[in-house]
Amino acid sequence: MKAVAYTQCRPSSDPEALLDLELPDPPAPKGRDLLVEVRAVSVNPLDAKQRGRADPKGEPKILGFDAAGVVRAVGPEARMFSPGNEVFYAGAVNRPGSNARLQLVDERIVGLRPARLDFAESAALPLTSITAWEALFDRLRIPHGASGGALLVVGGAGGVGSMAIQLARALTGLTVIATASRPETREWCEGLGAHHVVDHAGDLAAQVKALGVPVPFIFCTTQTERHWRAICDIVAPQGLVCAIDEPMTLEVGRLKPKAAGLVWEAMFARILFRTADIEAQHQLLKEVSRLADAGTIRSTLTRRLGPISAAALLEGHRLVEEGRMIGKAVAEGWGDPN
Repeated sequence: MKAVAYTQCRPSSDPEALLDLELPDPPAPKGRDLLVEVRAVSVNPLDAKQRGRADPKGEPKILGFDAAGVVRAVGPEARMFSPGNEVFYAGAVNRPGSNARLQLVDERIVGLRPARLDFAESAALPLTSITAWEALFDRLRIPHGASGGALLVVGGAGGVGSMAIQLARALTGLTVIATASRPETREWCEGLGAHHVVDHAGDLAAQVKALGVPVPFIFCTTQTERHWRAICDIVAPQGLVCAIDEPMTLEVGRLKPKAAGLVWEAMFARILFRTADIEAQHQLLKEVSRLADAGTIRSTLTRRLGPISAAALLEGHRLVEEGRMIGKAVAEGWGDPN
């Protein structure tokens, strides 16, 4: 099968940082696995981080943590999907990724893709939707329909922030405050439904406090350490902060006077540790698909990279490494007839 992989950690400026390869097809699906023919994939910061840091020791390693495609075969214990179903998913960080024509994935972390969207638009959604949903409703424990306060989304124009804004507007009555530092990112956040947009390059605490609404929930999608003192100043007494950055040093004691808490979101935790509620990801993707088909939320696809290839995906890696990407970049098809 066609695949895009890497065999050595190289910078994105190196044209051989990703390679177009022919690799063996995956084996027939077992257990609750699906064999999916991948039609579109999106690029996430995780792809670039793994390519730059996770040494595959000379063996081809397939990245890709977002896909939309068609089910071609199902394992003997699979019960949710049938061959021919069009699906979307983020996959698992400890298995071969989606940058391949064929991929095995556990059906419990897969959903039927939105019929209203095309494959590329669908592929932009899974990882960011799962991360945002789990952060808001599982980690911050925001009740559906909650009102009477605000949610602050730090980094509103990124992939995860873009979905957090939309899900909060669709499923809660909270005031949604997003942060953005450029005119184009501010406009993007407003277009997704943020009630207010403040500049995280300025005095974040002062700007949020000037809005005059308590903030019991803060979701920090980026640079938590940089914004930590402002976050601790902003969060309401007994509030919660959720972060997705990689491990860092934080003055967690600053939350104690308010009896506030810090929680982490790690969207691969359920599948990595085989938790009893793995199927929650299937259920939330089902709801995301319903919301997209109803027109309540939209795809965050902003850049089409062309057919899936090493060159196209490497362009996507460079975009996310620049840290100025709005929404998601997606590659679709394999450059030949299906």
